[in-house]
Amino acid sequence: MDGSPNRTFQVNELTPDPNVAVDPKVARSYVTYAHRLAARGLVNSSVGGMVIRVAHPDHPDGICYAKPQGISLEEVEEEDLVITDIPWGRILQGERATTVGHQMNREILRLRPDINCVIHLHHDEMIAFMAAGYETIRSFSLTYGYLMQKPAHYLPAHLNVEEDVGPIKTFIQDTNCIIMKRHGFTALGRSVSEAYHRTCVLVSEIKRNIIVETLCAANGKTPEYISEEELAYMATHGDAVMYPKLVKKAG
Repeated sequence: MDGSPNRTFQVNELTPDPNVAVDPKVARSYVTYAHRLAARGLVNSSVGGMVIRVAHPDHPDGICYAKPQGISLEEVEEEDLVITDIPWGRILQGERATTVGHQMNREILRLRPDINCVIHLHHDEMIAFMAAGYETIRSFSLTYGYLMQKPAHYLPAHLNVEEDVGPIKTFIQDTNCIIMKRHGFTALGRSVSEAYHRTCVLVSEIKRNIIVETLCAANGKTPEYISEEELAYMATHGDAVMYPKLVKKAG
């Protein structure tokens, strides 16, 4: 997976594990969020992918739920899902091969034990915005920094980490979102809910960028960005704002 020549298994090798069974709750959650992404119009060109990691006593890195090749996120159902291990991508449950993008998703999970869901989408507005000459997606909202909690990492158009996962180890610890120019984006979350909401806040911020830049070009004004200092503050206070703990009333 990480380029080591000492491979034990091949990607998509069928190695059924009798101790690995589909958890109906996880499968139902996968399909629910996959269809929510599609309902928001984010599954462009019927491509993209998502993985959910689940702990398992026989697999130190956990096991990974994914959709197979030939089925989009908007079409996937519970019975379509396959389960793979994370280091090798061998099929532990199911019989269909995974997509090339699954190799990137597994490598992210391998390198980030705190992450349990990865969503990858080929988002039209993001690709168009970057193709129009913009180098970064700026923040205009308070929600983006508090929810994303780390700056986005931008990859040049010629670098495809779906096909060559090697570069991922050089940046993945410092981001929760990969912007892949001319390709799409990848959002990371500690849960499927967090990955989904980071996806939603990112696409909202992309839309705001397009609207603000269009309006400012028309009226001659300068966009009012959230500063890097403000974003850094939001990153360190994200959990307290987004996931406040319940406080019991004294007495």
